[in-house]
Amino acid sequence: MALLSVEDLVVRFRTQDGVVHAVNGVTFELEEGERLGLVGESGCGKSVTNLAIIRLLPKPAGRIEGGRVVFEGQDLIVLPESEIRDIRGRDIAMIFQDPMTSLNPVLTIGEQMVETIRAHRKTTDREARARAVEILELVGIPKPEPRLKDYPHQFSGGMRQRVMIAMALALEPKILIADEPTTALDVTIQAQVLELLARLTVEQGTALILITHDLGVVAGMTQRINVMYAGFIVEAATTADLFARPSHPYTVGLLHSIPRVDEREGEELIPIEGRPPDMRQAPVGCPFAPRCAWRLDICWEQNPELGPIDRGTPLVLTGPSASHRVACHNPPTHDEVAAGRPNRVGFAAAPAPAGHLDELATAVDAVADADHFDEYVDAAREGGARLPMGPGAGGLPVPPQDDADEARR
Repeated sequence: MALLSVEDLVVRFRTQDGVVHAVNGVTFELEEGERLGLVGESGCGKSVTNLAIIRLLPKPAGRIEGGRVVFEGQDLIVLPESEIRDIRGRDIAMIFQDPMTSLNPVLTIGEQMVETIRAHRKTTDREARARAVEILELVGIPKPEPRLKDYPHQFSGGMRQRVMIAMALALEPKILIADEPTTALDVTIQAQVLELLARLTVEQGTALILITHDLGVVAGMTQRINVMYAGFIVEAATTADLFARPSHPYTVGLLHSIPRVDEREGEELIPIEGRPPDMRQAPVGCPFAPRCAWRLDICWEQNPELGPIDRGTPLVLTGPSASHRVACHNPPTHDEVAAGRPNRVGFAAAPAPAGHLDELATAVDAVADADHFDEYVDAAREGGARLPMGPGAGGLPVPPQDDADEARR
């Protein structure tokens, strides 16, 4: 049985502007000692999924409205608050994005670490301080004993993140959730923090859920990857298999929107057109359809299930033999993955039905307008028109108004 099993998790935020459909039926499993990456754009539901696992959703707006989170045979969703507090920190720990806002600025590092240890272990103050010194030394804090008396602002960003890692691992949890642990750190410090996380989780046998938008980070840190979009898992595979044969248009877009060291000189990045969906709108059809160049008519009406790409093979959810699963009606071919766009003869993305926003068409129109920008500028200058200085919505120039429009204003 898996150490952690998330089954059809649904999270909603009820706000004055409407209901935000943050997580929409997420399902995955995690084995002991396994390292899982959760990737996707900002706002796709990565952090909310994991906050829901340990029941730290902001209240009263955030609510778990469906599903189960089973940890060691217990459903965490229905546990009393007193019992979930015992599990949170002791068995499942979390490293948050910004250590400066996660640490209490008016308490020393030592006070915060000792409080955390004593809250979950029957130990004396001296024993807790000794454990704090031991774990700070383990994460690479120089002269850890005197530094227990320092406040968070007396540490650099990288050192504060090391302190957060130390606090999370002090109780030797079975699962560590790392939410963008290298945010706002420079590249050198990022590498050090990631290497530290990888080494300590392996040494302590701790399972890791790594939340990030950076595919380069999960490539070297995880054994499996779940790709999230608009509150859904749209692709899941072992790390090696996902990079070898990405099968969802969104995953292909992510891979083509980041630079590669093996690219030919002058090869352009291919961005994902359009914007993420408004999560206040209940999903209808595939959530990626408005931005997808591979979409079919059915994509506007039916959201595909997450299923194995190798039909007829046994479904494996964890481990090195985990099945490669994708939620897509029209997965890209191998050649299209390499090209980053559809190249089948005669294929065209299905047009949007009436009432649906077509982000792909909007982006194409914007590119066409931009292509004719130089002609517009030359014609405007020859005619004596005054060119506007600021961009309009979407970054395109605001067309100059004629004299009659100015008179009406």
